[in-house]
Amino acid sequence: MLASNKWQGALYSLVLVIIIWQVLSCLLKIPIIPSPATVFINIVDIFSSKVQIHLLYSLGRILGGIALSIFIGVPLGFLMGYFDKVDKLLSPLVYFTYPVPKIALLPIIMLLFGLGEASKLIMIVLIVIFQIIITSRDAVKGIPPEIFRSLQSLGANRLQVFKEVIIPASMADVLTATRLALGTAVSILFFTETFGTQYGMGYFIMDAWMRVNYLDMYAGIVILSLMGFLLFTIIDLQERRISSWR
Repeated sequence: MLASNKWQGALYSLVLVIIIWQVLSCLLKIPIIPSPATVFINIVDIFSSKVQIHLLYSLGRILGGIALSIFIGVPLGFLMGYFDKVDKLLSPLVYFTYPVPKIALLPIIMLLFGLGEASKLIMIVLIVIFQIIITSRDAVKGIPPEIFRSLQSLGANRLQVFKEVIIPASMADVLTATRLALGTAVSILFFTETFGTQYGMGYFIMDAWMRVNYLDMYAGIVILSLMGFLLFTIIDLQERRISSWR
């Protein structure tokens, strides 16, 4: 029932946005706000010939950034949550760097790593990884100590504790943090794709804007939004599958 309500809410929101968009298009009657139907028809016409390659590049970058963030951030967060010494060592560094606006680091990242794929992946990781580290740490610290003592009294080693308790109890929170950071990561992806590349949805949208091709520009915006929504939904479904015991 809860999942059905979520899908109904998403559908109602989509319909509402399209209605408002159509009303504005009819009232203003200017090229900068084409009708939704015109934009959707244009998406069908240009998707395979123009948009597909840009979408694949953007999707690869965002998936790569999220995967790297989880691969690096989750073990660090688990170690910080389980070992007090590791937490005392790394927490000051995390808290000092977390509030820094990551977009301000873009010029430095591009100077150090160039304008290619590396700088784009690093920017996405910098956006996502801090929430994952902090959430992973807090999820481990939120596990009642009695569970650890019970398992250890049965002879479990640290690897078994991580496998049987920490990972199952924490991954739902990790996915929640990833989902929350995803919107910001897509925004950063759009910004980074306007520099030093000829592929990506950010490049496609800005290139269409510079050419005053508003139909292509809106098509890119819609497709980028749908990509973010799809990734958000996939993470949401994985969270429900992993935390079905809750």
